[in-house]
Formats: sequence, C-alpha cells, structure tokens
Amino acid sequence: MVNGAPNDDAPLISLRGIRKHYGGEGGQPLVAVLHGIDLDIHAGEFVAVVGSSGSGKSTLMNILGCLDRPSAGCYRFQGQDVARLDADALAWLRRQAFGFVFQGYHLIASESASENVQMPAIYAGLPKDERVRRAQALLARLGLGERLGNRPNQLSGGQQQRVSIARALMNGGHIILADEPTGALDSHSGAEVMALLRELADAGHTIILITHDRAVAAQARRVIEISDGRIVGDSARGDSTDGSVRLPLAPRPRNAAAAPWLAELLEAARGAWRGMRLNRVRTSLTLLGIVIGVASVIVMLAIGEGARRKVVEQMGTMGTAILYMGSKPPATGGPAGQITEDDLAALRELPEIRRVMPVIGDPVTVRYGNADKQIYVFAASEEMPLVHRWRPALGRYYTEAEDRGLAPLVVLGHKAHRHFFPDTPDPLGRQLIIGNSAFEVIGVMSERGAESGAQDYDDMVFIPYRSGRARVYQAQTQPDYVVIEARSAQVVHAAEEAMRRLLIARHGGREDFGIGNAAARIQAEAATRESMAVMLGLIAAVSLVVGGIGVMNVMLMTVRERTREIGIRMAVGARQGDILRQFLTEASLVTLVGGLAGLLAGLAVGVVLIVSGVPVVFSVRAMLGAFACAVATGLVFGYMPARTAARLDPVRALAGE
Repeated sequence: MVNGAPNDDAPLISLRGIRKHYGGEGGQPLVAVLHGIDLDIHAGEFVAVVGSSGSGKSTLMNILGCLDRPSAGCYRFQGQDVARLDADALAWLRRQAFGFVFQGYHLIASESASENVQMPAIYAGLPKDERVRRAQALLARLGLGERLGNRPNQLSGGQQQRVSIARALMNGGHIILADEPTGALDSHSGAEVMALLRELADAGHTIILITHDRAVAAQARRVIEISDGRIVGDSARGDSTDGSVRLPLAPRPRNAAAAPWLAELLEAARGAWRGMRLNRVRTSLTLLGIVIGVASVIVMLAIGEGARRKVVEQMGTMGTAILYMGSKPPATGGPAGQITEDDLAALRELPEIRRVMPVIGDPVTVRYGNADKQIYVFAASEEMPLVHRWRPALGRYYTEAEDRGLAPLVVLGHKAHRHFFPDTPDPLGRQLIIGNSAFEVIGVMSERGAESGAQDYDDMVFIPYRSGRARVYQAQTQPDYVVIEARSAQVVHAAEEAMRRLLIARHGGREDFGIGNAAARIQAEAATRESMAVMLGLIAAVSLVVGGIGVMNVMLMTVRERTREIGIRMAVGARQGDILRQFLTEASLVTLVGGLAGLLAGLAVGVVLIVSGVPVVFSVRAMLGAFACAVATGLVFGYMPARTAARLDPVRALAGE
C-alpha cells in the first residue's frame, strides 16, 4: 500500500478540496458542512482549530481521525490516499496513529480506569501483562496511580479526562485529536489538561486541538480558524518542528497480522460476563427462556426414549423379530415336508438367527381335583420366556436339563391359575393332570393378554417340549410349528431368505415348508420410532427457536443501549470483525450459561420423574445435541444484532445514547 518511506519534507496530513455534506438521498435535504478545505499538518505540530458551534470543526476532526470519510476531495496521510483504505486499514490507523480525547470523555461505564486505558492495546494485540503495566504507568504519570480500579462514575471530570488522555497515549498517541477537551471541566481542571497537552507537544506528539474557546486555542503553536465550513485564518506559527520529529507509521499492509484472536475472544468473554452481571434481571429472563428450552428438550427426549423402549419392549413380546415356520405341501404337489431335529440344529447355526423354538400345542383336558377344562397345552423348549419377552410372576420356568430329562413340570398362565386355584395364591408344588399324566406346578406366568386373532396366552399351560411329546403328544412326529427369533427386527427379511435357502438345500430342492414373519409388527415399530422422532424433533425446534428469539431481542436491546460504547471501541481502533466478535461472544455466553443450566435442570426433572415411576431414559447424545443446538441458536440469532453493531457508523455511534 505504501511505496518507500515517507518524504521528510512532506506533511504528515494533507487535505485538498475536502468537502462534506449530509442528506441528499431519499428526498432528504442536502446539508453542506465543509466547503473545500485545504490544510497541511506536519509531524510534531501543536495545532488548534477554533470556530463557533456549527462551523464544521468537529466534522473536520472526524475526517482527520478517520472516523468519517469526506464527500469529496483528497486526504493523504503520510502521502497515502486514505480514500483507498478499507475499513480494517482505517481501524488500524485509528488504533496505531491517533489518540482521541473527547469533551464528554467517552469512557465505558462498566470498565475501570485501567481497563478503559488498556482498550486500544487489546485491539493492537498487546499481551495482557504488558498492557496492564503500561496502563498503570500512564495513569500514575497522570496522577491517577491510586485510581486504577475506579469506574468513571467514581472519578471527577478532570480525572476522567486524564483517563481519556492516558487511553489516547496507550498505543503511542503519535497524533492526539482533542475535541473540546476542556469544555466540560472547571477552570482548574481545564488548565491541568492544557498543561498535559503542551507537555505532550513538547515531547514530540502531534496535537490537533478542536475548540471554540479562543483563549484555549491561543495556547497552541498554530491556530487555524474555521467558519461556515471554510478556513478563514491560519496563524502558521511554528508551522512545523525542526524536522527531527517524524511519525514512523504507514497504513497497515493487507497481509499484516491481526491481534491474537484468542486474547480478543477472552477479553470479549470477560466484557460479556460483566455485562450480564450488570443487567442481572434481563439476563435472568433471557436465561430462563433458554433453560426452559434446553431442559424441555432433554426431558422430552428422555421421556420419549423411555416410552419408545417401553413400546418396543411390549412389541417385542408380540414378535417384532419373530418368524414362524411349519411344514406344508410344496406348490408343485406332493406330501408335506418333515421338520427334523437336524433341520432345527442347522437353523440355529445361521448368523441371522438368535433362537429356534419348536412348539406342539393342542387343547387337552386338564384336571385339578373336581375341576377340569379343555386347555391349550403349550409344549415348547425352555427358551419360550426369552423368545416372547415374558417372565414368570411366581415361581420359575423349567430348564433345558429338565426338558432333556422329560421332567413332568408345568407353568400356568395367569387365567389358568385363577381357574384351577382360585383360592390359592401360591399353587407351587400342586399336581395337575394333563391328559393322563401328572405334572407338578413350578410357576405362574405374568399377565400377557391375547395377540390379535390368536388364542389368549393367559389361558394356556406350558410344559417342556420333550416331556410333552413323551407324555401328552405321543403321536406327534414333528413340531406343529417352529418359532424362530432373528437377531433383530432389521434382519428379519435376511433371516427369512437364509432359512429358505438352507431348508431347500436340505430338503432336496423342495420347498415343502412355509415361513411367515411379523412384517406388520415391524412396520408398526418403524412407524412408532418415526412418529416419536418427528414429535420430539418438533418440540426441540420450537423450544430452541423460542429461546433464540429471546436472545435476539436482548441482543438488539443491548446494541441500542451500547451504541456509544461501540463508537468508543471503533474510535480506539476496533475493527468491524472485533465488534462482531464482541456481540457474538455475548450471545454465545448467554446461551452457553443457559445451556449448562438447562442441562442441570433437565437432569433434575428427570430424576424426579424416575422417582415418580415414569419411564425415563437419558441419552448423552441427546443432551450434548440439545446443548450444542442452544449454543448454535445463540450464534444464529445473535448474528443479526452483532452484524448491526459492527456496521454502525463510528461518528453516529459516538453521538448515540
């Protein structure tokens, strides 16, 4: 951007034909403020620009300090055309070359004296320890060594102006732009400030003083009088120094390193936390919306997962992963096939199969004492409770060893128990006559109910498969049907195909068997999962959107309330990206705190529900997802207010309330 070093004889600041007007768009009247200003200022000069209110002197200062751009004309800084600099390069100039001293001090109310002074160095990337030491040294030099931690409202007007001067010197203060620095001070404090400015001028700083007070202006070495936007007088006293004072600055190259982002991020987080504490009520209300949103998502997901697992468990008892197989005549004609023990053993070896359970069942006369009834006697292996997800309510189920040993044992269904033993809560050890054989009662199954179109399981009694074949169903040469449990509902179709291929190969190419699966139940499970996921997703979206809208509203209010602070930060060198990061950090911090509080609140509510007997299953993924969504919501909804803040005009922001 700069070719070579600046010429020693060239002015530090050169204005040619500078004009500035406002309005002229959208039907607004055109108001001209500056009319062709020509002005040269050399390094080391102490210049006073004097004029009455409305003469254009403050507008001229804003242009000189790169807070505003001229409507026409050329402004050269060290020979470089400022009009060619982008927003970040102008911010670099304000940060490294200029130091502002305002009539209204323009200190940030929530920051201490030391923190206000450090601000330009933060955006310059100065390490914290170094900038703290420099701020302390500057304040001590200006007689405020005992006021480092005081906030502006704890300082007098003169002390606040000295803090402002210290801030202007933080990054070197090569050019001090002082706009009515004594205007709000008493005569004694005003004299002290002018003495400081003369001392700085003697030390080689370039001082540009804007004032309406001719007595104050007379203390400068050069007085420029401005009236109605034109220079009407220039004393040209000491129009430059002896030439030994030169400003070793040039506009920042585009590839120059910016301030360390982590340091600025931490500083933004510190400021955001302080702002949250200073606005406790508003922050609490905003946090409440986020907490409710995150907690509701976590609790609803936990309840939904608990309900889903309960539903899946109940559906599992109906056979969502179960296939049924039996023999039948092949479609090409011929006798029905035979399902042998070897076939069952081969099926058990398939990787898609978890369990194989042969079943024989028919209505058989069952007697106890004087009571008898035709009851469906269910002869199956010891795996029946596992296959059907069905546990005994009383006693136990028989074992594989008892089945192999042909033990005469029986487990009653819930209704069978009530029929044969209405006055006996514990029938264990009693004897039932099934057909012509006695069986000992060893358990009672929990109540299950009937499947659609099937016999009521609670009316049945259950005996070991081999014992049933030997004692009750002697004529049976093969099972009535076989219940096969696949590894999961997702592999049922693959299991069916594997079974079909295996049995066709074993049966010499004949498909003399039939296989049926629980497709309707699988579809019901899938529909349940999908509906629940959609419902919970909508709940999560609504909750987080509501919380995000609250964040956006608060951030918009914050930008409006802190417009002047934004202007101050821009004046000391903050880039648009710095302002954007500042407010995005604040929005993220609000949602971060709200998200953490929401996590804890959700866990607390979940614990209460668990104690109350509600099926709740917490998911770490769901909790992390809800937390991440809350933070993302803060970024998304905080971006617009942050972008609005970053694009504020520095001059208008400084004038804002």
